[in-house]
Amino acid sequence: MRLFIAEKPSLARAIAEALPGPQRRAKDHIACADDNVVAWCAGHILETAPPEAYGDFKAWRLEHLPIAPTTWKLEVSSRELLTSIKSLLKQAKRVVHAGDPDREGQLLVDEVLDFLGYRGPVDRILVRDLSPDAVRRQLGALESNSKYRPLYESALARQRADWLYGMNMTRLYTLLGRAAGYDGVLSVGRVQTPLLGLIVARDLAIEQFRPAPYYVLSAQIQTPSGERFRAHWTPGPGLEEHLDDEKRALRKDVVEAVRTRVQGHAGAVASRTEDKKGEAPPLPYSLADLQMDAARRLGMSAQAVLDTCQSLYERHRLTTYPRSDCSYLPEGHFAQAEEVLSAVVKHAPILAPAAQMVDQRLRSKAWNDKKVTAHHAIIPTPSNAAPVLDLADPDRAIYELIARRYVAQFYPAHEYLQTKIEVEIAGEHFVTLGRRVVAVGWKELFSSPEKDTDDKSEPASDDATTLPNVASGDVVTAAEVAVAEKFTEPPKAFNDASLMAAMCGVAKFVQNPNIKKILTEADGIGTPATRAAIIETLFDRGYVTRVKKSIVSTDTGRALIRALPEVATTPDMTAVWEAAMRSITEGNQSLDAFLARVSAQLAELVTQGKALGRIVVPAAATVTTPKRSPPSPQKKPKRPPSRRT
Repeated sequence: MRLFIAEKPSLARAIAEALPGPQRRAKDHIACADDNVVAWCAGHILETAPPEAYGDFKAWRLEHLPIAPTTWKLEVSSRELLTSIKSLLKQAKRVVHAGDPDREGQLLVDEVLDFLGYRGPVDRILVRDLSPDAVRRQLGALESNSKYRPLYESALARQRADWLYGMNMTRLYTLLGRAAGYDGVLSVGRVQTPLLGLIVARDLAIEQFRPAPYYVLSAQIQTPSGERFRAHWTPGPGLEEHLDDEKRALRKDVVEAVRTRVQGHAGAVASRTEDKKGEAPPLPYSLADLQMDAARRLGMSAQAVLDTCQSLYERHRLTTYPRSDCSYLPEGHFAQAEEVLSAVVKHAPILAPAAQMVDQRLRSKAWNDKKVTAHHAIIPTPSNAAPVLDLADPDRAIYELIARRYVAQFYPAHEYLQTKIEVEIAGEHFVTLGRRVVAVGWKELFSSPEKDTDDKSEPASDDATTLPNVASGDVVTAAEVAVAEKFTEPPKAFNDASLMAAMCGVAKFVQNPNIKKILTEADGIGTPATRAAIIETLFDRGYVTRVKKSIVSTDTGRALIRALPEVATTPDMTAVWEAAMRSITEGNQSLDAFLARVSAQLAELVTQGKALGRIVVPAAATVTTPKRSPPSPQKKPKRPPSRRT
């Protein structure tokens, strides 16, 4: 018998459908022709054993720390599935490892085979596309599983290092807190604690912010025919000392001098350019992208979005696998477009007219085998995958978001003419932008989304207007010139969308270029499967709370960040570990050497923590709301660009 062990039931079904029939389905496996059997896990069915499995460590005591096993143990989290696989392995002459084609997928099946003591031959199948033709192609391209042993060891490195760090640091700082009367668990983790550090840093930046004035000069430029348009002054060379980092003028007298110099004076058009630009439709959703968009549009938390996606996938079978970090689709899926669009018509009536008007000859850049990772983007399933359902919110709302992104792939680009006019008056430079829509394209499917709270807005401009048809050299006049006093504003507090964006784009908060590069390549901290749970952990521990739509730190969270060493509160350690795990995957470093370094660093951190003796941490119910700087007594200006922390 040849036994396939898939990571999850959906993958097992796809493999079984690609194997010769007939099929005979049992509770925990599918028997196929030619003596093939497909079994499955349900994610990790084994988990790292707790400290008490290694000795008398059930009670939390400082003298036990650090706890660092030399021989690692696993415990069974799904006894029924493991028993089934064990029974099937006894009959198997050959095994095919069908975990997801990534680090965790390699670990998930390999750890089961190692735990059950299987020593027979093992092949590896890498499935990124669950369509029958794609799976059949992969069935003809099996490799030896031994080739992926380094990938398995890199996953073990991540798993064991996280256990060592999280368990020891959590016990350590919980005990230090209890020594000062704190009644609770002070959890510390490689990802959750740097995330808390970002929130605390943002809240402190808001509280410590003091508004500073800056000055914007604009002019109503009049053409010989009497037409007018507004242009903005661009400071020229020699004024750098009077500008801030964002090129904003800080001295009113300097700006007033320019106003006096150009008011009523004639000048000339230095240039007028007009470029036709196209904007392709947004790619289908990855989970993080969907969580951010649903937070902005629907006010949903990351966990609520993930739960809803799981419901649409597992219960209703209306969408594909949700825990994906990918926004691309296998090229073979393009042939399913008609069936997927038919499903959208059935399950999202509000999108039916749009789905029926698509041009299926259009092929967006979404279909690209080279950019598909372990999972492809989240899209609706074909019309034959599920019965017609009358969905209720939030399932309906999330399905419509997913479906709208898919439908957009068959709409043309949004096209517009971008006009830029540059004017020289009395030696000063003025610029304005204009935009005229040529073809709405895919944008007719979307209402304007709320802007992310971390977005930077450009200074007031005319980019929604059509500018006059002037030519280079035309004489113009500065008819009205005005100086506006504005004030810098503090960064925005995190909300659900911007916090998820911060996890994915954490590199922008890092100064070290090497660390920044690693975090950029790793797509931030956390994974699609863990980010929502990590955010929820911060709430559960009382480290953060909600104030209206904002997510802010509590006194408990701030006290913990103050007590911890810097290495625990920044994402740098994740980057260092990621680099090491890549080195293990490439065969340039051993698992044991990496864990030895982690253990040595952990021993130092434990020694430093013990030296504190105790840490004072307020009760988890205490909330600190970031206070914004008091308003300026001057007339409230329009919102200027926000500064990033």
